[in-house]
Amino acid sequence: MAHSKYHLHLKGYVGGYDFDRDYVDYVLSKNSDTEVHVLIDSLGGSLATALSIVAAFREHQNVHVHYVGMNASAATIVSLGAKHVSIDASAMYLVHKCSVEFFRWASANSDKLADIIKEAKQMKSDLEKMDANVAQMYASKCQKSPEDLLALMKKGGWLTAKEALEWGFVDEITDYEEDAAPVITDSIAADMASSGIPVPSCYSGQQPNIFARFIEALTNLFSNSNTLSKMEQANTTTQQEQVQTQLPAPQASVQQPAAGTQVQTQQEQPAADAQAQALEQQRQTLEAQHNTAIAAKDQEIAQLRAELDALKKAPGASTSQVVETEKKDNPQDKHSAVEDFFATRQRATELYNLVP
Repeated sequence: MAHSKYHLHLKGYVGGYDFDRDYVDYVLSKNSDTEVHVLIDSLGGSLATALSIVAAFREHQNVHVHYVGMNASAATIVSLGAKHVSIDASAMYLVHKCSVEFFRWASANSDKLADIIKEAKQMKSDLEKMDANVAQMYASKCQKSPEDLLALMKKGGWLTAKEALEWGFVDEITDYEEDAAPVITDSIAADMASSGIPVPSCYSGQQPNIFARFIEALTNLFSNSNTLSKMEQANTTTQQEQVQTQLPAPQASVQQPAAGTQVQTQQEQPAADAQAQALEQQRQTLEAQHNTAIAAKDQEIAQLRAELDALKKAPGASTSQVVETEKKDNPQDKHSAVEDFFATRQRATELYNLVP
């Protein structure tokens, strides 16, 4: 039986606004004596938030989770505390090893590098423990060995609904009319790639990364510059050849031209001058277009670098929007702030990728 009405709609970033333990507790407390139906459609997020929601679902003991669309990472962990898990026939499911952001934008001497290496080793050790813990949780749900689940997490490939059922991640495959098939846009594919999530094979688009597009733009700029230069040279050469062809050749000795020849030279000279003037005007037009194109590109690059410098100074944030049909205290100002933070982070990532 399709559930057209859910108590919780969890979409977007796990750990973002209205997708945290406090929000889940609020809804569960309002429905402590009934089965709570939760709709999930998320590419993941915070492991800490996911583990906390798992505990909340277990404490309630009567939560039904239904997956639609593309679900990955922490979004798949959330359902491990549910009583029953279903998935739409067209939905997809991905588990992978844990990861953390690790970024350095500075030069370092040997001492600093030693500190960075030490920090990286500690992060690696922590991630291995997280992977082992999550693999054990998956294994308990799937009734398989932790080693098998860890191997699947390392592979990190997308599973169809049927494969998710075969592994034991879900208990049922549904085919509700209101569940739309997942749609992967270019922006979603780019977000997956930037987060280390593989883009499924069903995505037919081609989304080059921002850096590749930046290099392509520069290449086109200089290619256009070279083309214009070659055109100018060719036009100049053609102009000289045409003028030289139409002007009378110099004579080795002064001779009196015949009457017919003198008349023909006087007629051709104005035409040659007019054509030479037209070619010169064409050359000047091409040169102006060439200079305008270079100035525009220089201005665009300067603007992008200025925006990047400004965004480097602003704190990054990861958040998203979650919609819940029955929640009454959803302030519009918080909702807008979430979108602003998410847009800022996305823009900062794109601008960073622009810089070689």
